[in-house]
Amino acid sequence: MCADDVKQQGVVTELDSVKKLYKELKTIISSSYDGMFITDGDGIVLRLNKAYERITGIEASEVVGKNMKDLVTDGYYDESVTLLVIKKRETVTINQTVMQNRKILVTGTPIFDEQGNLFRIVTNVRDITALTSLQNQLVETKEKSLKYITELSHLRAMQIQNHEMITRSPKMARVIELSMKIADVDSTVLISGESGTGKELIAKLIHKHGKTTARPFIKINCAAIPEQLLESELFGYEGGAFTGAKKEGKPGLFELAHNGTLFLDEVGDLPPLLQVKLLRAIQEKEIMRVGGTRTITINTRIIAATHRDIAKMVQSGTFREDLYYRLMVVPISLPPLRERKEDIPLLIMHFIQKFNKRFAYSKRVQPAVIDKLMEYSWPGNIRELENVVERMMVTALGEELTLNLVPEAIGSKQFLPKKGTKLKEAVEQTEAYILKESYKEYGSWKKVAEMLGIDRTTVFRKVIRYGLEKK
Repeated sequence: MCADDVKQQGVVTELDSVKKLYKELKTIISSSYDGMFITDGDGIVLRLNKAYERITGIEASEVVGKNMKDLVTDGYYDESVTLLVIKKRETVTINQTVMQNRKILVTGTPIFDEQGNLFRIVTNVRDITALTSLQNQLVETKEKSLKYITELSHLRAMQIQNHEMITRSPKMARVIELSMKIADVDSTVLISGESGTGKELIAKLIHKHGKTTARPFIKINCAAIPEQLLESELFGYEGGAFTGAKKEGKPGLFELAHNGTLFLDEVGDLPPLLQVKLLRAIQEKEIMRVGGTRTITINTRIIAATHRDIAKMVQSGTFREDLYYRLMVVPISLPPLRERKEDIPLLIMHFIQKFNKRFAYSKRVQPAVIDKLMEYSWPGNIRELENVVERMMVTALGEELTLNLVPEAIGSKQFLPKKGTKLKEAVEQTEAYILKESYKEYGSWKKVAEMLGIDRTTVFRKVIRYGLEKK
């Protein structure tokens, strides 16, 4: 075989290889799930695969041989990644709208020849119409989730009102609303109210719905611990600070409540020396252990509670004025049970359910018993009511709580002024009680004056003084 024949045979073989490679590449391009779109260096469309036609809805016969500038002008595309690649001479990725409705993600890649001239532009196309729809659905789902979370938070709050707080009283509703409003801030709170009105429940409500809900809630009763031990309980002590102290020392409740809430119950009983140290802890956000020489930074929210009239204690000099104002940044006053009598039936049913569950009972209450209990003034408030219901349930022989189980002091409508009341105030409370109860019985202030043996002018003056004309 001559040299020309060998050369010709080599050319044929090479041509066959090129044809085979071309066919292979064509097959690969055609079988690609992603769309492929190829133009020359001037933006003239050379080829596109079936996937591109499927994704865009544009057939090859519509665009092959045309320039991308003309296709943009004719509305096939809102913009062309091919033209951007020609301009920037680098890979470009854009979102593209095809035929005015389909959203696609396109990446144009430049191909240069050996001389550095732009030879081809290969564009990969992916349909993101479904992806955009999924994204919109995700946004909508997130919005719904946020809505549901908000509603769930509200329902949980309502659950607290209906189950933990047990109230439908407008006065208590305002207290709960204020408590929820201040839960997310760390302002100091002073809760005042008679013993048994639920001050600790309000403190826990504030903590539960605040930013510190996953942090500690530490409680201390300032009236229940001897003065000499209270300081070390609150502020801790260093090793060897006093006889009997642990060698390693001990952290105080302020440290244990770091990043959480410290509930100071009966803060009105705090001794003068500790009032000074508490004031410093609130103002400086730092404490010093007993026997210590270094300060410890704390981040503790203070919620204080008292049954005392601290304003009067400030006037008498038994409570520091500056501490008083530091504590009552947000004052919350809890009404006594006698001022929210609409809650008594709810509380009775709650306690019956509670003790039925505890003692495996199935007892119920007569309506007449509820009426009788609503007539009582409840100086011990909710705690006293709970005790009375428990006593009635454990002493009842049958399955029903009847009038004969009501304690004599309650059934006889015995009135006693609040514990700790001054004599003058006790007299006024007793007068108001007698006038109110007499009016309930006789229905006329004229008859009340006759039965009490005083003139009507005096009755009317006292009625106005005690606000009984609204009763």
